[in-house]
Amino acid sequence: KFNPKLNEWAARLPGFASLHPMAPDEVAQGTLQLLWELERALAEIGGLRAVTLQPAAGAQGELTGILMIRAYHRSRGDTERTEVLVPDSSHGTNPATATMAGFRTITVPSARDGGVDVEAFRAALGPRTAAVMITNPSTLGLFEKRIGELLEAVHEAGALAYMDGANLNAILGRFKPGAAGFDVMHFNVHKTFSTPHGGGGPGAGPVGVGDALLPFLPAPRVLREKDGTFRLERPGERPTSIGRLRSFVGNTGVLVRAYAYISAHGGSGLRQVSDDAVLAANYLKHLVAAAYEIPYDRACKHEFVASASALRKRTGVRTLDIAKRLIDYGFHPPTIYFPLIVDEAMLIEPTETESVETLDAFGAALVAIAGEAESNPELVTGAPHSAPVRRLDEATAARQPNLRWRPMTGAQMPCPD
Repeated sequence: KFNPKLNEWAARLPGFASLHPMAPDEVAQGTLQLLWELERALAEIGGLRAVTLQPAAGAQGELTGILMIRAYHRSRGDTERTEVLVPDSSHGTNPATATMAGFRTITVPSARDGGVDVEAFRAALGPRTAAVMITNPSTLGLFEKRIGELLEAVHEAGALAYMDGANLNAILGRFKPGAAGFDVMHFNVHKTFSTPHGGGGPGAGPVGVGDALLPFLPAPRVLREKDGTFRLERPGERPTSIGRLRSFVGNTGVLVRAYAYISAHGGSGLRQVSDDAVLAANYLKHLVAAAYEIPYDRACKHEFVASASALRKRTGVRTLDIAKRLIDYGFHPPTIYFPLIVDEAMLIEPTETESVETLDAFGAALVAIAGEAESNPELVTGAPHSAPVRRLDEATAARQPNLRWRPMTGAQMPCPD
């Protein structure tokens, strides 16, 4: 997703960039006002009551939400709720988060159309259910058509509903999770509001809540006084809070970028972001549908899943090989082998910022590679051919990463003596 230079300019303004994190409220009024306004903007986008900006990533946002849910049940003396329901198409951080918070994860299978299997979902719900964690649209790029029925069942069982907001980019201005009945959700500002992504951080994963979880939000919150000034909550001011999740008030530089993006687009602009992202994904899906399997052949949202399973059975060419061959065509490969429930999966998310020409070229490259797999599979399985580095031992690279930079010497130099 494109990161506008305007965001970088805003984040580098001395008033934001040079402010000491322990500056007193009186000297930090500009930053506090920005954070307060960003909280309100995110709450409006999500249809929620309030937002915390503390979490440093989406995964920590998930943990924040589940810890608040745990605190909610404990405050009611409901200590028997020890299970969290998670669809089988979820991000791996969902079950990991529930486990970290002391819950037992119950996996719910998907229906044939890619949505949650309602019968299995209802069968898993019960007096031990603390929460459900649903990504909507799902990691399959599909909007959950039965979301109203699912959320009604959750609340009838006395549980709470958490929405993984990683795919909010598809529904801005079109669907408000809080209004639909979700009790809590996190925002991935890097995927939705264009803050930098990758390289290990920094990041931000704000979390919004409805009425039920409002008392448990992390502290300190940014408050606006009657005279229009802003301040942070004092220690112990809200005893029901789950406490701090991160030092200070979060990754402020990242949050300034998100504020700039939201302010520049406004409501209609954000709606167009989602409309264009959905259009681009469906267009690209149409381009490659003849060359690859589309496991869930219905309108997608901002991303879609293609499968090379049949191609592999015919030619021996795997999704990994296709990804490597894309490098020779000048494209960064998409996510592969996720979601786990699709064999030989490619998860393709073009975003709203790619031109039609780029989408056409990418689609043509994927179709051409499928043709190469049929006529000359060795060409694909040996890719990449034009990259400075050929295939690595990826298992070793993951377990023994070489992260140290060393200056080049002698024959390693581009123009050795």
